[in-house]
Amino acid sequence: MQRIHVITTGGTIEKMYSEQRGSVENVENRIESYLARLRLPDLEVDVTRLMNKDSLEMTDADRAVIVDAVRQRLDAPVVITHGTDTMVETGRSLESALGALNYPVILTGAMTPLGFESSDGLQNLTESFFAAHVLAPGVYVVMHNQVFPVSRVRKDRERARFVPDDT
Repeated sequence: MQRIHVITTGGTIEKMYSEQRGSVENVENRIESYLARLRLPDLEVDVTRLMNKDSLEMTDADRAVIVDAVRQRLDAPVVITHGTDTMVETGRSLESALGALNYPVILTGAMTPLGFESSDGLQNLTESFFAAHVLAPGVYVVMHNQVFPVSRVRKDRERARFVPDDT
């Protein structure tokens, strides 16, 4: 039986539409609704609901909490659901703090929440689970059928996607 740790931190992948407010918000953890849609034979998924924040509201203290949570789970691959706006910043904090790894640590998220017709969250989560078992140890961003080492990626907000950062 393979094992994978999933750490949820919020972001669009965890947002839902609030009819009362007429907006999309981080209200409750949604990871179970994603996992229930997947067929994951022979995979033990250990879920840790760490926080539920829009990544634009993340602080250095939040990143330290994420680093600590990952540090406690380095016995298997780790997938972190995270908002896309500061995903790279968190990933670089992880890479800097953790040093040499034995397994991949993957950050993923969504541009559109689950429940919306064009949601990419389930695709990104599925791809992250696969990537976690085939990538070399390191910290990566996995989104939209692409894998990027966190040290060489940036979010292109105009195109709503991640692209190589060759600077």
